Amino acid sequence: MFETVLVANRGEIACRIIRTLRSMGIRSTAIFTEADRGARHTREADAAVLVPSYLDIAAIAAIPADAVHPGYGFLSENVEFARACEAAGLVFIGPPVGAIEAMADKIRAKEHVAARGVPVIPGATGDDLVAAAATVGYPLLIKPSAGGGGKGMTEVFSPAELPAALDSARRVALKAFGDDTLLLERLVTTPRHIEVQVLADSHGTVIHLGERECSPQRRHQKIVEEAPSALLDETTRAAIGEAACEVARSVGYVGAGTVEFLVSDAAPGEFFFMEMNTRLQVEHPVTELVTGIDLVEQQVRIAAGGRVPAAPVLTGHAVEARLYSEDPAAGFLPSAGEVLALHEPEGVRVDSALLPGLVVGTAYDPMLAKIIAWAPTRAEALARLDLALADTAVLGIRTNLSFLRALVTDPEVRAGRLHTGLIEGLLPFHDPEPDAWALAAAASLRPLGTGAWALDGWRAVGTPARPHARHDDETVTVELDGEARTFRWARDAGSVWLARDGVTWQLATPDRDRREARARASGPTGPQVRSAMPGTVVSVAVRTGDVVEAGQPLLAIEAMKMEHTLLSSVAGTVTVSVAEGDQVRLDQVVATIHPHEGEPG
Repeated sequence: MFETVLVANRGEIACRIIRTLRSMGIRSTAIFTEADRGARHTREADAAVLVPSYLDIAAIAAIPADAVHPGYGFLSENVEFARACEAAGLVFIGPPVGAIEAMADKIRAKEHVAARGVPVIPGATGDDLVAAAATVGYPLLIKPSAGGGGKGMTEVFSPAELPAALDSARRVALKAFGDDTLLLERLVTTPRHIEVQVLADSHGTVIHLGERECSPQRRHQKIVEEAPSALLDETTRAAIGEAACEVARSVGYVGAGTVEFLVSDAAPGEFFFMEMNTRLQVEHPVTELVTGIDLVEQQVRIAAGGRVPAAPVLTGHAVEARLYSEDPAAGFLPSAGEVLALHEPEGVRVDSALLPGLVVGTAYDPMLAKIIAWAPTRAEALARLDLALADTAVLGIRTNLSFLRALVTDPEVRAGRLHTGLIEGLLPFHDPEPDAWALAAAASLRPLGTGAWALDGWRAVGTPARPHARHDDETVTVELDGEARTFRWARDAGSVWLARDGVTWQLATPDRDRREARARASGPTGPQVRSAMPGTVVSVAVRTGDVVEAGQPLLAIEAMKMEHTLLSSVAGTVTVSVAEGDQVRLDQVVATIHPHEGEPG
């Protein structure tokens, strides 16, 4: 067995891998960038090494170790990284180079598995994708051939939408994967995303560990996953599991991998191969909870020449929710800031990279943690997960926590009627307004203004009695009309943060200067176009002096794997304040529209 394993990743996955290595008596070495100095995974590892980037193959492969675990994302499916590890004498805890190459290109992968009798979705590629689209038919899905994780995937419903969608997908694919080759696929309506976990060893044995349902998605990013699927019957479960094993056998796979399928809700007996992820998946904990198998441990043992275990019997049900630093009320735009206070639930599994004092930036993926619940039945697992989410608090940054509670308690989810477009039915989403108890709690923690009820320019009105509040360093309890409410709390220079039952409120001082500036911006020299999130300017479609129409794209900003396009709100002449590659702050002015005479300002 290995003495030292290098964990070539970050965040919650690095912490999770380090936990298993420690249980196996194996030393772990973490890597980190300047942006992650002091991050949780660097503290939990036995050693940590600074690298210029998580994508710097030469720097990472030069770090002394016996083996490398690539986690997921970054270099986990990078053929050149696997080769560099071999050249450096490091065991790559993943599949052989040939298997990675065979599945890295979605186009070739589909052709390969189709030849083995695995059903695939109709699709096309080539130089003239506009012409190919007519053959595939609408609606269709654009996918980067070399990509994964939903990046660059775009739904197109008419020929008129196609050119702009292709341009955007190519730009994202080139930046994310270094390859702008695209694939068109027929868009399956009411699709359900089902994936099968496989394990294969170097002795020729391949098994599957059941399936996971990952249908609730937003922008092709999974949010809630569960095992097993509520859709499949035993016959289909056996068939899809065997198809996944055949995909693995066809490329001489070794290690842990996931074969992803689309299943139409209208015809659950049919399934179509989408792709194979030649790595560990974010959602692997639900499989671990229903099988009792530690997948990271199996990866390590297989890489050291060991054999896969016997095929397990699935027991109970597990559901996972992904906690993201994003603001659902603002269209799920990325959020950044410092974690002022943190409470993670007990009695369930939590895979987390969070720490009090952690500064969450926009350089990396917005996922902060995963909360996973197991129970004998699906209904109990969902109920247990909901209670765990209600007991979670992350103060200081915006998260999707309350949205997760709305999702796992949605009647369609509870009934198992899942599909990848389900989340759209919950939008737009807004947290409930703070009630009298929340207002009184905030006022008691920061009693500014006049009277105990006033807080920074607003006050609770219509309350029947004066509240009584008491607090310690973590919680504040308010009693009002004989009823008590307890909140977790924190504060920064301009806000009081409160959390209760999975809802977080930031009660901030109104910025009078900002209001006045925005009022000026709506005058004859405005309106100003402001960045809706911190990030990097990835493209600028106009130049200073150009005449633009209302609704015309001006520029695009990317943060945390998301690209956001800013549009002109009115017609006029534009002044651009930023350039491609610039870093921008939340609410920063990036362009100004000067309306023409007679146009509304």
